[in-house]
Amino acid sequence: MAATLKFSGTISQSDPRQNAVLIVGQTKHLSQVSYEEVKPKFGTHVDRETYSTAVSGLHPSPTDSCSLWLNNATVAALPSKCSRHNTPSRAHALSKIVKSCLAGGDEFIVLACERADVLASACAIARALPLFCGKSNLSEVERTVTVEVLLKGAGSDEPLSNGDISALSAAAASVRLAAKITDMPCAQMHTDAFLEEVKTVGEELGITPVIIRGEELNERGFGGLYGVGKAAVRPPALAVLSHQPNGATQNIAWVGKGIVYDTGGLCIKSKTGMCGMKRDCGGAAGVLGAFYAAVKLGFRQNLHAVLCLAENAVGPTAQRPDDIVTIYSGRTVEINNTDAEGRLVLGDGVAYAQKDLKCDTIVDMATLTGAQGIATGKYHAGVVTNSEDMELACVRAGQNSGDLVHPLPYTPELHFSEFASVMADMKNSVAERSNAQVSCAGLFIHSHIGFDFPGVWLHIDMAAPVYVGERSTGYGVALLNTLFGSMSGNTLLQSIAPGSLCNGTDGQDGNAPKKIRRN
Repeated sequence: MAATLKFSGTISQSDPRQNAVLIVGQTKHLSQVSYEEVKPKFGTHVDRETYSTAVSGLHPSPTDSCSLWLNNATVAALPSKCSRHNTPSRAHALSKIVKSCLAGGDEFIVLACERADVLASACAIARALPLFCGKSNLSEVERTVTVEVLLKGAGSDEPLSNGDISALSAAAASVRLAAKITDMPCAQMHTDAFLEEVKTVGEELGITPVIIRGEELNERGFGGLYGVGKAAVRPPALAVLSHQPNGATQNIAWVGKGIVYDTGGLCIKSKTGMCGMKRDCGGAAGVLGAFYAAVKLGFRQNLHAVLCLAENAVGPTAQRPDDIVTIYSGRTVEINNTDAEGRLVLGDGVAYAQKDLKCDTIVDMATLTGAQGIATGKYHAGVVTNSEDMELACVRAGQNSGDLVHPLPYTPELHFSEFASVMADMKNSVAERSNAQVSCAGLFIHSHIGFDFPGVWLHIDMAAPVYVGERSTGYGVALLNTLFGSMSGNTLLQSIAPGSLCNGTDGQDGNAPKKIRRN
């Protein structure tokens, strides 16, 4: 049974004989944790000298750990070094340490960190506790992992508030939800099942989703989404959750690619290249999780989650190369690669966000290209945007949230010609694969709201960071909530947000906390 994850700002009494404990942080923060602060976690099994000797003996390269009592009390150090393109929270190392030190049963993690890193750290811990597992020998015993936070360094003058704990809990739950959806095989997480997840989130938030499904997509002009999913047993769908609070002045859409399985269509993938394609819905899963957390924590602007759900299956009715489809934007696309399907469904999604939802900020997030992993690696998503302010904000939000990003060129006048078509307005795959593929794929999506779109458009290609090893990461939940944190009613999100994205101000109320600055 999956563990329940809880957060606390105080240290409780426990005994490692019954409840294992991991004390973790950077060495500079661990050195500030006195024995008296953590003594309640040790019972009679760890004395002051043992604890002090263990902490002083940690020499992370990149990490280090020391057992304090058998395998049930451990102190571990995160990497000391952090380059300028990494997250100061060391979130990726934290996930690995937690996963390796989990003992089973009810247990505790004592996290020593700065206030600026607490949300990223909470999400990193959540990644180590996945909700889905298909093994037959799973224990039915309920267990709880409690994270107790000791603030050290900058921002430690005030303890975590109830609002801070709410932010950690909502973000961690949303990361685990997104990872669960992405981990589940298509036999269980098909389009119908994904829609049930959407409805469940809607019920919890008091929002009724708008669902356009199957033949209705075709009738209403969603040629991209319908064409990709029409050969599957379960029909494709566009699902929209809308949060519209009183007093909102901005209209924002988060659009997610939800290909629940990608065979490549008739341009079928190889037998090895197809494994893992259950994760092609990671963009939509991340958007759904991020939307849940944002609304739960009091998002103050209009926010829409637009989920483009389909299975790219092979069958008698499958879309063919040479077919011409009409996207919801009204523009026509000649199919020259059925395995370039994500941009087709997102073309419909962003066009809907512009035409029907009248959004002035549109973010699309997708596991879109294998080229992303080559361009920016396994940890950084690639971002393409028409706004320099958004680009800079997104990089900072990635560092603050642990969901790292790196910018890629935005030059439609140089790159969009890769989609030139004699038969239609454009093709769906590039002519030259060595010419900025990630940027080109993003530009295809942007073309369906127009390169003259007066608002802010951001494309997040997270094909590689959506997973680590064989597990999904819930990527995007922390990023989107941090990026738009200035629009949240939660003070923790406000404090780590990079600032307003549309009006040139910090976007905070007069009573909001001062922003935490990074060097």
